[in-house]
Amino acid sequence: MKVAVAHEWLVRYAGSERVVAELLEEFPGSRLLTTVAEPEALPAELRPAEPSFLQRLPGAAHHHEWLLPLMPLSWRVREPIDGVDAVISSSHACAKAVRVAEGVSHICYCHTPMRYAWDFAAEAGRFPAPIRPAARAGMAWFRRWDRRTAAHVDRFVANSTAVADRIHRFYGREAEVVHPPVRTDFFTPGGGEREDWFLYVGRLVSYKRPELVVDAFRGLDARLRVVGDGHLRERLERAAPANVEFLGEQGEEELRELYRRARAFVYPADEDFGIVMAEVQACGTPVIGLRRGGAVDVVREGETGWLIDEQDAGALRLAVERAAVEELDSAAIRSNAERFSAERFRDQMRRLVAEVLSGPAAEPEPEPLVAGGSA
Repeated sequence: MKVAVAHEWLVRYAGSERVVAELLEEFPGSRLLTTVAEPEALPAELRPAEPSFLQRLPGAAHHHEWLLPLMPLSWRVREPIDGVDAVISSSHACAKAVRVAEGVSHICYCHTPMRYAWDFAAEAGRFPAPIRPAARAGMAWFRRWDRRTAAHVDRFVANSTAVADRIHRFYGREAEVVHPPVRTDFFTPGGGEREDWFLYVGRLVSYKRPELVVDAFRGLDARLRVVGDGHLRERLERAAPANVEFLGEQGEEELRELYRRARAFVYPADEDFGIVMAEVQACGTPVIGLRRGGAVDVVREGETGWLIDEQDAGALRLAVERAAVEELDSAAIRSNAERFSAERFRDQMRRLVAEVLSGPAAEPEPEPLVAGGSA
């Protein structure tokens, strides 16, 4: 079967880009379409991408977020994709707007409906304060556009049950859940003894809530090691207690070693999936996470980690104290993570594409949609 893949933008290599890489591995020879690309930041398999006219704008790859208002147009002016059996859009914003020729199936692997359009109140911090009123109005337009675009997708696939629920609420569509690929062949248990410190890994930006993690360790005997960088780092380091250590960015092998040695991984972000939590568990390490978003799929309460009900430093501190004395089975934690292997992802996607191409029964008419999201 011949497939084309459409992805939002290719300016770094992170979780959603790994999804694209695995799709290209499963469907070799596929065309790869995007809006803007930064080849130097990408592995070889993602460099033959076909960018849009936005690529010709000065600084496009380094300031792609400012081009969001033009991205619907960048997909609209392309010729419809032809000469393939199916197009798979890898979308968390506009990529599902890719045009396909008549007779070509369109499957959307949805990382999430556009967060800054559907939950602007939570995402407003991404926009400088002077432009927030204009951004709020613009996102109301994006919500209407997003609903119309969703109607042209033949099949939705969600990366988590939380995202499947959003697809149902915002688009009135059902979505099968296929979890994103985790490199369980690389992230493996080390066999050594765990140490008495805890670990946070992630960008030090507002929506990840790293300040909650740092505050949770204030007054505790337990130590915390923080991996990552971002605009909050300087402020967090100034305010952090003595038992919190900042390590900055780390290479993959160093990161794997930290995963293997940590007592537990602390991660209170509300993620669409949160691939880092699955990587940690592939190393046999338990996770303290939030009982929302992707953590509900990744963490099995009391077996592979602990979940807190609110993004609150006090609740996180209680979970850390519990994790400091409770022992969970590392083998069971590793076994849980194997559900997210890259091989399983590829198998599920190939089966799903074949199912769509075989012409199953038509999906029921969409249900009434929610009235507008948070604005």
